[in-house]
Amino acid sequence: MAKIGVEQSLTNVQSILREKGYDVVELKQAEDVSGCDCCVVSGIDSNVMGEQDAQFKGSVIEASGLSADEVCQAVESRLV
Repeated sequence: MAKIGVEQSLTNVQSILREKGYDVVELKQAEDVSGCDCCVVSGIDSNVMGEQDAQFKGSVIEASGLSADEVCQAVESRLV
């Protein structure tokens, strides 16, 4: 199953993704994105990992204004 990085504060999203069988990693520092297929953050303008030059090649989903279910749908659509 896909490895999804999720910002620490989005515990409800982490729970739902784990229930669906995804390998969920909490994003605490830049190294946490290593091997992730997709990342979920609370806001694009927030610098979750304190990196100015983060180079993540996968999809980044901004959870701001979305329910946990909507975030899961966005994750699933990016992984297809």
